Amino acid sequence: MSNREVVLEVKNLNVTFSKGKNKFRAIRDVSFEIYKGETFGLVGESGSGKTTIGRSIMRINEVTGGEILFKGKPINGKISKDWDQEITQKIQMIFQDPMASLNERAKVDYIISEGLVNTKKYKNNAERLEKVRNALLEVGLLPEFASRFPHEFSGGQRQRIGIARALVMEPEFIIADEPISALDVSIRAQVLNLLSNLQKQNDLTYLFIAHDLSIVRFITDRTAVIYKGQIVELAETEKLFSNPIHPYTRALISAVPEPNPYKERAKTIEIYDPSQHNYIKDPPSFVEIEDGHFVLANEEELTRYRTMFKIGV
Repeated sequence: MSNREVVLEVKNLNVTFSKGKNKFRAIRDVSFEIYKGETFGLVGESGSGKTTIGRSIMRINEVTGGEILFKGKPINGKISKDWDQEITQKIQMIFQDPMASLNERAKVDYIISEGLVNTKKYKNNAERLEKVRNALLEVGLLPEFASRFPHEFSGGQRQRIGIARALVMEPEFIIADEPISALDVSIRAQVLNLLSNLQKQNDLTYLFIAHDLSIVRFITDRTAVIYKGQIVELAETEKLFSNPIHPYTRALISAVPEPNPYKERAKTIEIYDPSQHNYIKDPPSFVEIEDGHFVLANEEELTRYRTMFKIGV
């Protein structure tokens, strides 16, 4: 795994909101790498810090500690104008709510073109129109939709417009922030399949943020589980689901509904109790417990996890 090209690296990331007495540490010492061509999942309950990490990578939220590297070069803090323009084009975001993330007063042509206009990524108007047309076709929409307003479309179509807006910039890395949570169940699979197909066609790398574990299992290659601003476990997605180690991960997975009613009735939902950790005398660290499988634990817990899950035996 380690010989793969790292597109994005997050090192000891800290994000704090407000100052003084009202200071709130939203993200605490988060580190992970995303490899070229993969879909990296970031999962956790509402308020755990998933979107804050995505917005920090996009430089919407200010980083208060640590660094974010894109292709080995820092993208947080003060950076050169040329590098700023390059990453504005190469890193794009698909937002959660297709109703709120599109300008209601602008036509689709303007919405999709906005990034192109800001970075002057076209020679003349004909080329700009051609790029908008191709972006709409890529996401399964008709080119004539460019002259309409967002309110004329369904939720699924709006999200496709949001995807087209990201694609038109020809990015390498896309942050998909819960891109299907606001959509009808029948539309979700279509949008997920669209994202998968676009990834293959355009050689894209995704950071896929979600709270729905069944979707994460379907679309991601590796997954990190975040709890109150800290990553508690990270592994290949199938490994994480078949052998979850951290109690919080186990609680999350145990709550995923089972399609089989007999299995659903028989299963036991685990409840995560943060007070079970004794971190005052023996603080935890983020440790690779087996190849590619990381967990937040102290020495006592690591010994217990290795015995319980027969790791290294």
